Amino acid sequence: MAIDFESLTEATSGAVGSLLSTTILYPLDTCKTKYQAEVRSLGQQRYKNLSDVLWEAIATGKVLSLYQGLGTKNLQSFISSFLYFYGYSYFKRLYLVWSGNKSIGTKANLIIASAAGVCTVIVTHPLDTVSSRMQTSAFGKSKGFLQSFKESSWSEAYDGLGISLLLTSNPSIQYTAYDQLKKRLLKRKQSNKIGTQSSPEELSAFSAFMLGAVSKSFATCSTYPAIRCKVTIQSADQDDDETRESQPKPPKTIMGAVYTIWRREGLWGFVKGLQAQILKTVLSSALLLMIKEKTAKSTWVLMLAIRKYILLTRSRLKSP
Repeated sequence: MAIDFESLTEATSGAVGSLLSTTILYPLDTCKTKYQAEVRSLGQQRYKNLSDVLWEAIATGKVLSLYQGLGTKNLQSFISSFLYFYGYSYFKRLYLVWSGNKSIGTKANLIIASAAGVCTVIVTHPLDTVSSRMQTSAFGKSKGFLQSFKESSWSEAYDGLGISLLLTSNPSIQYTAYDQLKKRLLKRKQSNKIGTQSSPEELSAFSAFMLGAVSKSFATCSTYPAIRCKVTIQSADQDDDETRESQPKPPKTIMGAVYTIWRREGLWGFVKGLQAQILKTVLSSALLLMIKEKTAKSTWVLMLAIRKYILLTRSRLKSP
């Protein structure tokens, strides 16, 4: 079976971009997730602002706890991005072959992106759940990956799967918008190329960053209430005795999350932390796409070298 090097290039460069952007922004991600996970009535909130999470880590001398769960998150991000970009590129190529078209419209692109997203979520959801629980644990009390995974049943590992499948529309909207805008920006460069095989065109770092920021902002705003519910479903149980006595365990269903947020925080609760989410996701996606664009050419050259090596090896094996 022939190896799809183009899809493999997309997947590898996307996974590298995700890994680096996740590591760089992880402390911000931890603060954001802990802030979103807290569902309490007005006056009982521990964190009134995103910065309160950071100040708590500093005041307790547990700044390094902002990195709790980093290894699990990196593993989840790398696998998730690799599967998503590989599936997205592979399904796109299949569609072009099947339809006979030279380009993909917005509607078809959205369907392809959603299909890739669904496949990715089903495979990586247990890692996402464990990562979220490690992040939302009290500072200094986060359990290791293996212990967290062993203590969870398969049903618990897939907590929030339904809403995660719903949220596949988020990257679908983002990458569809990004892909369409990228095509327009590269149209001039591509028109100057005359049917020669060369490495893919690349955006400048600034252009990739801006396109990623704009596309992700739109996708985040349109799906944020579902994002907030997902965080509350996947968050760790509170460890302190005071919270255990006064607060029930976090809801594990979509309707339970909606009801709890509405009862304790009202309508405003569904957009609590939106600014933090936009800040983190826009920076993360913009960095991911910027790194992906800058590494795509190097990855393409590497894949060509690997393909050449494989072809030479095969020819040597076939020769008497």
